[in-house]
Amino acid sequence: MYFPSYCSSSSTSSSILRACGVRFASTLSSSVNRSFSSPCRASTPACSISCRSVSFSPAFRSVRCSAPRWSYGVDWRSPVSLRAQIRSASPVLERFERKIATMASEHPFKEILTVLPKPGGGEFGKFYSLPALNDPRIDKLPYSIRILLESAIRNCDNFQVAKEDVEKIIDWENSAPKQVEIPFKPARVLLQDFTGVPAVVDLASMREAIKDLGSDPDKINPLVPVDLVIDHSVQVDVARSENAVQANMDLEFKRNKERFAFLKWGSSAFRNMLVVPPGSGIVHQVNLEYLGRVVFNTEGILYPDSVVGTDSHTTMIDGLGVAGWGVGGIEAEAAMLGQPMSMVLPGVVGFKLSGKLRDGVTATDLVLTVTQMLRKHGVVGKFVEFYGEGMGHLSLADRATIANMSPEYGATMGFFPVDHVTLQYLKLTGRSDETVAMIEAYLRANNMFVDYNEPQQERVYSSYLELDLGDVEPCVSGPKRPHDRVPLKDMKADWHSCLDSKVGFKGFAVPKEDQDKVVKFSFHGQPAELKHGSVVIAAITSCTNTSNPSVMLGAGLVAKKACELGLEVKPWIKTSLAPGSGVVTKYLLQSGLQKYLNQQGFHLVGYGCTTCIGNSGDLEESVGSAIADNDLIAAAVLSGNRNFEGRVHPLTRANYLASPPLVVAYALAGTVDIDFEKEPLGTGKDGKHVYFKDIWPTSEEIAEVVQSSVLPEMFKSTYEAITKGNPFWNQLSVPSSSLYAWDPNSTYIHKPPYFNGMTMDPPGARGVKDAYCLLLFGDSITTDHISPAGSIHKDSPAAKYLMERGVDRKDFNSYGSRRGNDEVMARGTFANIRIVNKLLNGEVGPKTIHIPTGEKLYVYDAAMRYKSAGQDTIVMAGAEYGSGSSRDWAAKGPMLQGVKAVIAKSFERIHRSNLVGMGIIPLCFKPGEDADTLGLTGHERYTIDLPTKISDIRPGQDITVTTDNGKSFTCTLRFDTEVELAYFDHGGILQYVIRNLTKQ
Repeated sequence: MYFPSYCSSSSTSSSILRACGVRFASTLSSSVNRSFSSPCRASTPACSISCRSVSFSPAFRSVRCSAPRWSYGVDWRSPVSLRAQIRSASPVLERFERKIATMASEHPFKEILTVLPKPGGGEFGKFYSLPALNDPRIDKLPYSIRILLESAIRNCDNFQVAKEDVEKIIDWENSAPKQVEIPFKPARVLLQDFTGVPAVVDLASMREAIKDLGSDPDKINPLVPVDLVIDHSVQVDVARSENAVQANMDLEFKRNKERFAFLKWGSSAFRNMLVVPPGSGIVHQVNLEYLGRVVFNTEGILYPDSVVGTDSHTTMIDGLGVAGWGVGGIEAEAAMLGQPMSMVLPGVVGFKLSGKLRDGVTATDLVLTVTQMLRKHGVVGKFVEFYGEGMGHLSLADRATIANMSPEYGATMGFFPVDHVTLQYLKLTGRSDETVAMIEAYLRANNMFVDYNEPQQERVYSSYLELDLGDVEPCVSGPKRPHDRVPLKDMKADWHSCLDSKVGFKGFAVPKEDQDKVVKFSFHGQPAELKHGSVVIAAITSCTNTSNPSVMLGAGLVAKKACELGLEVKPWIKTSLAPGSGVVTKYLLQSGLQKYLNQQGFHLVGYGCTTCIGNSGDLEESVGSAIADNDLIAAAVLSGNRNFEGRVHPLTRANYLASPPLVVAYALAGTVDIDFEKEPLGTGKDGKHVYFKDIWPTSEEIAEVVQSSVLPEMFKSTYEAITKGNPFWNQLSVPSSSLYAWDPNSTYIHKPPYFNGMTMDPPGARGVKDAYCLLLFGDSITTDHISPAGSIHKDSPAAKYLMERGVDRKDFNSYGSRRGNDEVMARGTFANIRIVNKLLNGEVGPKTIHIPTGEKLYVYDAAMRYKSAGQDTIVMAGAEYGSGSSRDWAAKGPMLQGVKAVIAKSFERIHRSNLVGMGIIPLCFKPGEDADTLGLTGHERYTIDLPTKISDIRPGQDITVTTDNGKSFTCTLRFDTEVELAYFDHGGILQYVIRNLTKQ
């Protein structure tokens, strides 16, 4: 099979071991080390005994596999039995194993542990059978909730997971509306390098902290499989060139050598961690095509795959029937270290799909429609589960596209249960027939498989939505938010409305007399011109769409038809193609369409996240000057999932999400100010007008080329090669020490101050007294506004810090690449050039008013002035505070700036959790209230009165906030669970974990 195979202890042994505090002796014979001639990897459902480069508990810190250090060390074709090797190495361990097996017989649900027979004889393994519970409530549960139920049953030890938790989930229909708390243990954790670097930095500094407290540093090791894909570092420095991919990778390694070496060190220093090298693909596409297991078979125990990731678009795997969602980096680190995730049992929105998409309508059009519908319905904190006869007309890639944009519609998950379409995709992507047979047999036996050929048991949902796929029409979203959908036929009118409207999500306030302004300039010696709405970036990018062969090959067909008719993209438009895996290149070459994309400037620029996350690279100087000097509203069109202002490129104020074929079409048109139904794209080689309909492929044309060009062998060969690395990566030399040697001169990797002076005594509950308001925001402040992202502005505090340390401006790199340095990131927090702080009375930018003096300062400089004076600060905001990517620095940064609390109308789920994880108090205004209705100007001083004993605080209780001018108002305390209160008591989640591990 062509994805990892696993070996480890059983769930029962693992959970009993943890519950009873059993620890293996620390003096394992060195013969164990010699015995591991074949590398292995393990994952346990309960996270107590695991090995990947082999690890059981902290005691086994000396055990290593001999595989290449960047990899798991898995023999991809010859899985071995870890247990047999260990028995031969250690009779002591064998006795422990027998003892654990005896203890395991006490599992609370041992009576439903059931054999799953193979059709031809023998067995696939054993599983905890939901049907064996004989509870009619389970038959009505959404499939997504059944995954939570199975996990709770399998991990039930009446210690971390209690039988009461299982009952809460079974009674989901009644318990979910009560916002009850449950523990959840994901099967694995997924990281990308932007979030992975700070996670590994934190793990490295936690090792030092636990050592300083007198305990064993090797207690800090991932206890579940951790997959880290380096995909966020490539930038589109070079485009429209046959050499672009090599040139960009060369620059990527030059810029990021220190970060990459650090991650390579981590892959060998920490057990159970896979690092996939740069140039391999986008994390979510690699997860979908390769890493996703759907069903684990661990030492004969079968259970559903589940994953949490530090990128919010981890939800893409939901399209494969794997429960996965984004969490904060801080939460993920705790999950790695064996902590159960505490979550509120979610409501589930049932989304029924009927009919099928009309000819010429793409999956991108569908997902933008679904995003708008769900955003309007309100699904924050909920699961969305798709069902209905329309499912049979959606490919797996189409489903993954919809699941990918769960963060944009606000849901925790957009889940597609496994059915025949899923099984076909697994075979297409190279999973073995035997593996697929095991997956189907297990899911059918455990009532987790949907067979639309059979009568459907009616399931209960919290609320319902329905969409006839035939009603979906071609569309884009923008210019500033992914849920602001615009039907293609209305695009020209909508654009002019945006020019007219006041500055906002749908407005630029361009005076009428300036709207037709034409700016002429010279581009490489030839005449060029730009207007409001001119496209200057056209990017086929992002996991959302590059994993979908129908839209990628559709883009190739548009390029082919345009070439044949004589149309050509203007040379000053920065065009790029950045697919999420090497498979895309193979089928574009197989189809013969890559050459037409090249002719239109869509050359391959790299395999990774590029324009969608702001790694769009510089525009040509003449283009940039034409935009900046004339205050033009230039446009970017990209096949991404995020288009928040300031994200894609500082000079593109209008950013539209579109399908890859539409990206090519808008590049050909050169403007978003066009009615495709009435206006020509240009003039063909025969002198006649060429219209949109002349280049747009039919669904049948696309289906034919997909059928002939997308082949299983492409996936197999791509992912066999992925384990070999590349010359750049393989040449990196790293030390083998378990403690990291921090370089005080490094501007990339820096030891953070979170654990400085830490003792074994938790700091306890603490309120806020006489705090100043650092920032006063309105609605929809995203993590793109809060967290350091994109390029480092030349006049910013972060730039000043780097220049003081001898870093030239050309070597600043991006904030994302410097996430391992807290000094840079603290300075880059709230540094977005488009941020709107009401304290500035209409001025836009990364500054604030220092209230005591009235000075206008960069946010970081004001925060440091407050901090040095010993003065607390808070942030006040409107609705949807913290929406966007799951960035841990959006919480770490404010904490380092001295922010003690955030008061908002509402929070995005992951960001609120991250604030708690960093010890910041989240508070919500009461419904109908905000700073404006309460008459708060932000110039007051605020006291938040919390009980001094953590035991006196309850999740969701009312808290009084008073100001120095006599005003008082009540807020809801958004510590949502008892576990979050424990984190607050300890000063943060990582401190909580360190103290608990130290005690063990």
